[in-house]
Amino acid sequence: MPLALLALAIGAFGIGTTEFVIMGLLPEVAGDFDVSIPTAGLLVTGYALGVVAGAPLMTVLGQRISRKRMLMLLMGLFIVGNLLSAVAPSFGVMLAGRVVASLAHGAFFGIGSVVAAELVAPEKKAGAIALMFTGLTVANVVGVPLGTFVGQAIGWRITFVVVAALGVIGLAGVAKLVPDLPKPEGVRLRDEVGAFRNVQVLLAMAMTVLGFGGVFAAITYITPMMTDVAGYADSSVTWLLVLFGLGMVGGNLIGGRFADRALMPLLFISLGALALMLALFTVTAHDKFTAAVSVMLIGAFGFATVPPLQKRVLDQAAAAPTLASAANIGAFNLGNALAAWLGGLVISGGFGYTAPNWVGAALAASALALALLSATLERRSTGPSTVVTGAAPGVEPRTAEVSAPAPAHH
Repeated sequence: MPLALLALAIGAFGIGTTEFVIMGLLPEVAGDFDVSIPTAGLLVTGYALGVVAGAPLMTVLGQRISRKRMLMLLMGLFIVGNLLSAVAPSFGVMLAGRVVASLAHGAFFGIGSVVAAELVAPEKKAGAIALMFTGLTVANVVGVPLGTFVGQAIGWRITFVVVAALGVIGLAGVAKLVPDLPKPEGVRLRDEVGAFRNVQVLLAMAMTVLGFGGVFAAITYITPMMTDVAGYADSSVTWLLVLFGLGMVGGNLIGGRFADRALMPLLFISLGALALMLALFTVTAHDKFTAAVSVMLIGAFGFATVPPLQKRVLDQAAAAPTLASAANIGAFNLGNALAAWLGGLVISGGFGYTAPNWVGAALAASALALALLSATLERRSTGPSTVVTGAAPGVEPRTAEVSAPAPAHH
């Protein structure tokens, strides 16, 4: 695998750290600015919404420049946002800094996925995407716990300075290691937008919203679930989140390895296992050992869907994949926000702290149903009486009638 993937993974590590570390620092930030914890929670919501809006917006704005230069500009935006958060004199400025940083998130992963896939042979694309996303998963194992520790011990502002420094390293890595790959000739904005007319692209994005949304329905409320239901001490939640992160790392690598061989079967298995595990979590959450194992497996099954879903979007929008790839990253965050809201509704309704697990199971099962629908539609469009001659997705494939039944080519 090219060293350029390491530069992309470093950038992903910094972005993953800044996205999730704020959850462990909300009390300190709220105390400094004299706001309530729910108000401080806008720093999480604002970031997620910034990713959803920023992913397509920044991709469109960067349409006329090379992907390498756009990645560098996005890392620069990320650095500015985190420095603004670090020196913010008021809560409003802090929120603005979070939104500025979030604008880089979706486009970086979206464009980075396209670049990673172009750096390797076709049969290794999902593995390359997974290696870039390893930076995001490792952030949950290393970056977030360390950032939380530093923020609590020295001050939350130092955490954001450190994250900005990670952005500087990522920027230098992109500048030095990522080749300046030429953009495809003749691809215009309307071609990028046209990818969304492909029903398979839309189905993949819907699977992203529902599948990883299922994970966040449970994990958003892991602290009260583990302390009030499983009986863990408050101090144990950090290590439970490390277990979740380890599961994410493992699931991501497994997903990247097998998505290049059997993408749709992998999605069937991972989404089905995720739905089952989330349903079981309503029971296993009542015991410390089984709760810890469940948290790790939810992370593994959940992130095993990420490389195949990202590759699915790239494959189906192959003629002009950049905007669709970035929009799919926004879909992850849209799913996170939707699932967290639904999980909060069932808790507020008096169904208990394990109720979000049922919400997550239903979301993951819905994603599985869409995966089955997607595969069925694909089989019908490439029936046994036609041979697809290799037109790009989004363009009607040329087909040749055959005189006798022949095996379908995939």
